Amino acid sequence: MKKTISIGLIGLISPITSLALDTELHGFVDGRVGTRTQNDAYEEGRSLSEIRAQLDALTYFDWAELQTRADFVFDDLAEDRGKVDLENGDGFIDLREFNLLFTPIDIMDVKVGRQILTWGTGDLLFINDLFPKDWNSFLLGRDDEYLKAPSDAVFASLYPALGTIDIAYMPRMDADRYIDGRRISFWNGAGIAGQNAVIDADRQDQWFQDHEIALRFYRPVLGYDFALYAYHGFWKSPQGMTTPAGPAFFPHMNAYGASVQGTLGEALINVEGGYYDSRQDRSGTDPLVPNSEARFLVGYERELAKNLTGSVQYYTEWMMDYDGYRSGLALPGTGRSEIRQVATLRLTKMLMNQNLILGLFVFYSPTDRDAYLRPNATYKLNDNWQITANANLFLGEDKHTFFGQFEDNSNVNLGLRYSF
Repeated sequence: MKKTISIGLIGLISPITSLALDTELHGFVDGRVGTRTQNDAYEEGRSLSEIRAQLDALTYFDWAELQTRADFVFDDLAEDRGKVDLENGDGFIDLREFNLLFTPIDIMDVKVGRQILTWGTGDLLFINDLFPKDWNSFLLGRDDEYLKAPSDAVFASLYPALGTIDIAYMPRMDADRYIDGRRISFWNGAGIAGQNAVIDADRQDQWFQDHEIALRFYRPVLGYDFALYAYHGFWKSPQGMTTPAGPAFFPHMNAYGASVQGTLGEALINVEGGYYDSRQDRSGTDPLVPNSEARFLVGYERELAKNLTGSVQYYTEWMMDYDGYRSGLALPGTGRSEIRQVATLRLTKMLMNQNLILGLFVFYSPTDRDAYLRPNATYKLNDNWQITANANLFLGEDKHTFFGQFEDNSNVNLGLRYSF
């Protein structure tokens, strides 16, 4: 529930002004605990043990809006609980938004500062959305909003007659909050690793030199939303190695893509594709840099019955110069497929006057022979309180596949939230 208040010292939230302004303030306190369902030799048995308080303030100026959203976190499993660590999200403060939105001319909106950016049509599958993700939060069972990590950016939207143009400029690369072994074990090319072999990647952090640019043009055509995308920057997780023994780094990458979304009968359909141009290994012969890839997805969603919706997706990743990739494997027979395929299923059922929401999301890869199940239940006690239970369950025949590597990280979680 939002409350509109007038405050005299807005400096309590922002140092920008001390004038009396209209501000909407809301937030929540969320406590979560979780445990792994099986033993992981490299990680602690508990997967979550934290309390976070989020404050979200929207302040209205005559010429702009100021958005401030921050999480104050006590994480019992963090290595440095009292340290402010905005990159990994394990610190005491996670500043998720701090930006100004204004309209310099009639056909342009501009947002400057820390913000959450997203686009594309996939459901938990991302092709042209190359903004940072927090994979640790996603796999550990935090709320879905934490999958999207913040960007420090200038985001401009222009509205000419031919369509809408979005431009995002990040003056310094915003990397994923990637799996590094501190909280989740993973396949490192030679075996499963975790806290015994934490990834400490070299960061591209030179302002206005290691920058990123993302573009989108979209417009409706015959009732469908068509979009074109372009990106200049880096692979978002450290997939490159300077030498076979490390350290890891973020190779340069361009991406180009398109999407279409709209209704077909009683269903919503979407199609999206993209090409990842690995600029540091266009020949595909460097085993220490990821190959270029083509990616594609198609989705279908509709209401199956009253208060029951379902959706399916089919997704592929086609690696270029696959022979060169296989020749560079440290352990032959542990590589990925040339064309990796993934199918997804989402089911959502609302009960008890929509106060109880049951959900299931399933990833299944027939090429990798592995799967990832995300069952969840949320019960709204009243306008302020809700209880959440969820699980992240990984299955796989091999330890080197995308979902199979996380099998020992399977976890179940319980959360309690008070919103105001």
